[in-house]
Amino acid sequence: MSYQIVVCGSIVPDPLQTLEPVAGPALKNEMMLPSVLDPWAWHSLFEAAHLAKNVAGSKVYLVSVAPKAKLQQVMMTVGQKAPFELIAVDGPASGFTDAAEIAPLLADAIKSIPGLDQSKLLVFGGWESASRGAGSTMQIVGELLGIVNQFQGVDKLTVGADGSFEILERIEGGKHQVSKCAGAPAVLGWATGSLPEPPNNPQIGMQNMRAIMPALQKAKPTKVATDAVKFASVALPKQQRQTKIVKDMPADEIAKEIVAWIQE
Repeated sequence: MSYQIVVCGSIVPDPLQTLEPVAGPALKNEMMLPSVLDPWAWHSLFEAAHLAKNVAGSKVYLVSVAPKAKLQQVMMTVGQKAPFELIAVDGPASGFTDAAEIAPLLADAIKSIPGLDQSKLLVFGGWESASRGAGSTMQIVGELLGIVNQFQGVDKLTVGADGSFEILERIEGGKHQVSKCAGAPAVLGWATGSLPEPPNNPQIGMQNMRAIMPALQKAKPTKVATDAVKFASVALPKQQRQTKIVKDMPADEIAKEIVAWIQE
């Protein structure tokens, strides 16, 4: 038993940066902003690497739609965390692109993997995203690949001796449910996962970079059609601050005042 684990993840601006939308729509000086791998994709990659390490013969692929130059910068860091093979598509990483346009690019990239065996395929990705937070990208990718076993909001994956899965999923009300799946293929949209960030490993980094650079050079440029989506305006949220200091006020009264303030 072995798996081909494909992680879908793009890059996003470093969350410590101030983001300002401009007409287009786009982010002001977007190409100048430092980028990181999407946080949800980070968790997916850690979980994939952990699973591949424990199941002999398994391999991890990272499929990313992002500007090639920015992706190369991010891979210098990501490549030191876990062994994987990069499948790059040179395209936009903006949060203004629609999930229905990005998902087919990801699905086509997955289909292009040499020797792809769907009976061993696990597609990992973020349940959410810091840029494409529609919550539908992974679902569409799974549908395009013909994978009906999909699990979203995953926190833990346990593989049984017979190859079956036990999956801990988040559901409404702050609760979890335990789902069972007979085996691959399956799509898992990860929440936070349960693993810490792996330490940097320069040896893994050097091994990955030998394959990452050729993959980036072969990345096919693609355009994402945005004609179907129109943005009337883009602007930063307005900041409001009204401070009131009151002693010994019951919590119910505080809540009522907050609700009244929001309704105004």
